[in-house]
Amino acid sequence: MIGWFAAIFASGRTRGRGRHAAAVARTPRKAAYDIIEEGPTDRLLPKLVDAALIVLICVNVAAVCFETVPALDAEYHRLFAVIELVSVAIFTIEYVVRLWVAPEHMPYSAMPPGRARLKYALTPYALIDLLAILPFYLSFIVPVDLRLLRVFRLVRFFKLARYSTGLRSLVRAVRTEWRALAASLIIMAGMVLVAAAVMYAVERNAQPDAFGSIPQALWWAVVTLTTVGYGDVVPLTPGGRVLGGVIMLFGLAMFALPLGIVATAFVQEVHRREFVVNWGMVARVPLFATLNASEIAEIMNLLKARTLPPGSTVVRRGEVAEAMYFIASGEVQLDLKDSTVRLGAGDFFGEIAVLKKSRRSATVVAVTRVNLLVLSADDFHVLLERNPDIGQRIRKIADARLGRERVVRGGDIIAEELGAGPEEPGG
Repeated sequence: MIGWFAAIFASGRTRGRGRHAAAVARTPRKAAYDIIEEGPTDRLLPKLVDAALIVLICVNVAAVCFETVPALDAEYHRLFAVIELVSVAIFTIEYVVRLWVAPEHMPYSAMPPGRARLKYALTPYALIDLLAILPFYLSFIVPVDLRLLRVFRLVRFFKLARYSTGLRSLVRAVRTEWRALAASLIIMAGMVLVAAAVMYAVERNAQPDAFGSIPQALWWAVVTLTTVGYGDVVPLTPGGRVLGGVIMLFGLAMFALPLGIVATAFVQEVHRREFVVNWGMVARVPLFATLNASEIAEIMNLLKARTLPPGSTVVRRGEVAEAMYFIASGEVQLDLKDSTVRLGAGDFFGEIAVLKKSRRSATVVAVTRVNLLVLSADDFHVLLERNPDIGQRIRKIADARLGRERVVRGGDIIAEELGAGPEEPGG
C-alpha cells in the first residue's frame, strides 16, 4: 500500500519519455485518477494496479468458496482470515481513492467535489465496491450470521466487470434492449400460465397430486417450457402427452427469443464500441485534426485499427511497402542503418515507401503497447484522391524528408535508402 500511494504521488510530477518528453504538472488527484480509473494502455503502473486487483478478487472469491468446506476451514482458518482482512483493507482503500478522484471523471468535472462524489457513489460500479466491504464492517455493529456474511462476500466477484470490456458491453446491451426483453418475459409468463391452466384441465383427474390446481401445474409448465424436463411430474393421459409435446415446441421457440435479443444487442454493442475506439484513434492523429465528422467517417472506412504489444515488429527492412501507418497512441522505434529513432502518438511512417513503391528501409518495432491505424497502399492513393488537402500535406512532408536525407519527427525513412527504387531492398 505504501508503495502504491508513493507511486501515485510520484506519477503526479513531471514525466517524459525519449524525445517526446514533456513536463506536465499534475495534481495528486489527477495522477491517482490516471492510475486507478483511466490509465493509458501504454503505461505500466495502471496495468499493474489493475492486474493486482484482479488477482486479489479471484483469490478472495476462491477463499470464500473453500472456506465453506469444513475440513479446509479447520486446517486453513487462519489463512482465510488473513486473506479476508487484507482484502477488506485493500478494497476499502480502493473505494476511498475512487471516491476521492470522482471529480476527475468527465461527466462530474463541472460539479462541486462533494456532489461529484455523491453522484459517483450511486453508480453501479461504486455500489458493488461498497457492497464488497460493507458486510465486514456491519458485522461489528449488527450481529450477522457468518454463513450469510460469506454469501455477501461473493459480491466481490462482480468487481471483475470493471476490468472486462466484454461484460460491460453485455450490460449495456441488456440495458439497451430492456423493453424488448421485458416484452418477451411477459409473453413467456403468459405461456407458462396458459400451459399450466390447460394441463390442469386435462390431467387434474388423472393426477390430482401433481395437477390438482393451476398453481401445482405451474411447476410442470415452467420445467417443460424451459426444456429442462426433470421428469418428476409428467402427463399420463394421451391428451396430456400430446399437449405436453406442443407446449415443448412452443417453449423451444419462445424461450429462445430473449437469447436472440441479447445476442443481437451484444454484437451491435461490440461493433459500436469498435467504431467509437477507431473514431477516437483517427481523431487523435494531427493529420486528420481539421477534418469534419463526415470526412473522418469516410476515412475510417479506409483505415484498419491494429494494436501491438511491446516488442512486436511492425515492418521489417527489405519488405515490400504495402501500407503506411499512423500512430494513435504508444511509441515505436525505427532501426535504420546507422541510427535509431523513436516516433510517438500523432506521428506516421511508411508513406515514402508507399509513394515510391519501394521496399522498407527500416525495421519498426513497438517500444510500448501501440495503437496503429493502417492504410493500405491502394487505399492510400484513394485517400489522396478523395482528400487533396491531406494528400498535399503528406507529399509535402515526404518531400521534406527526402530533401533533408534524414529522419525527422513524423517521418520514417531516409532518402539515400529509397533512391534505389522498387527493385532494390533498402538493407
